[in-house]
Amino acid sequence: MDLHITKSTKLAKVLATADLDVGDQLQEKEQCKWNQTSDDFILLGLFPPNRTGLLLLFLIVLIFFLASVGNSAMIYLKRLDAWLHTPMCFLLSQLSLMDLMYLSTTAPKMVFNFLSGQKGISFLGCGVQSSSFLTMACSEGLLLASMAYDRYVAICHPLHYCICVSKRMCVKMIVGSWILGSINSLAHTVYALHIPYCRSRAINHFFCDVPAMLPLACMGTWVYEYMVFVSTSLFLLFPFLGITASYGRVLFAVYHMRSRDGRKKAFTTCSTHLTVVTFCYAPFVYTYLRPRNLRSPAEDKILAVFYTILTPMLNPIICSLRNKEVLGAMARVFGIFSSMKQ
Repeated sequence: MDLHITKSTKLAKVLATADLDVGDQLQEKEQCKWNQTSDDFILLGLFPPNRTGLLLLFLIVLIFFLASVGNSAMIYLKRLDAWLHTPMCFLLSQLSLMDLMYLSTTAPKMVFNFLSGQKGISFLGCGVQSSSFLTMACSEGLLLASMAYDRYVAICHPLHYCICVSKRMCVKMIVGSWILGSINSLAHTVYALHIPYCRSRAINHFFCDVPAMLPLACMGTWVYEYMVFVSTSLFLLFPFLGITASYGRVLFAVYHMRSRDGRKKAFTTCSTHLTVVTFCYAPFVYTYLRPRNLRSPAEDKILAVFYTILTPMLNPIICSLRNKEVLGAMARVFGIFSSMKQ
């Protein structure tokens, strides 16, 4: 009798183990089937789901709030104060607008996914996010080149400034930046969304960055990697070289100025713009011009935080603290608000 019970128990354990193995196999098959048939993607995110991750997320939310307030204030000041209706301030307000769109493209989705525990993003949502991000990146690169041209004409050819950098010319430069950035982003997004993804659709990033999606493809992606190199060179590297050449001429002209006050003002303006250019261009060029074998997902995500969240927060601070026109406008506006309260 005892022998029969023992054999029955062993048989039950074997059957239970077999059932578990079969269940695991079925679950794996269903997961593989979902990965191959579903159009949705999964964003693995930036922070681990623990207290440390929650603390870092709170820091990101704080930076997001400060960046939104700072850039909104720059746009509002430009509209409110007549002294800021200059070409350079007009370009600065467009830079703030692009930074605001940067923040709205990446940060809210990352925060929502972390707090809700849902990491999915639809196929269409991924395409919209990728397209918006690339549009802002390329357009901002061209806009910074336009700002360098403004400083070059203002310092090296001041008598021709009203002709070369008129309001109409500023509108053309801004519209051209938006159009070229949109065309480039559309080409990248269409190509990326037509790649067959036959592996897991888990993107090791906190937003739909196309280079982070390439490891999921089941085809060769050397064509797209070449496209990334070409577009990065056209929209980031060449404008950066143009900005460097322009400021080389500017610094040479400033060095030969007789007026000490004029030299100091020119140096202040140029150093402000060069700081913004460095924060914008350096992480992008370092990220997208490196070969894939020298890149790591963790490093790419850290750099992405820098140019999608930190830089939009720093830009209005740098531009306002080093620009006397903006500081004067802030004093006038705050003076109006204080008199209204009294």
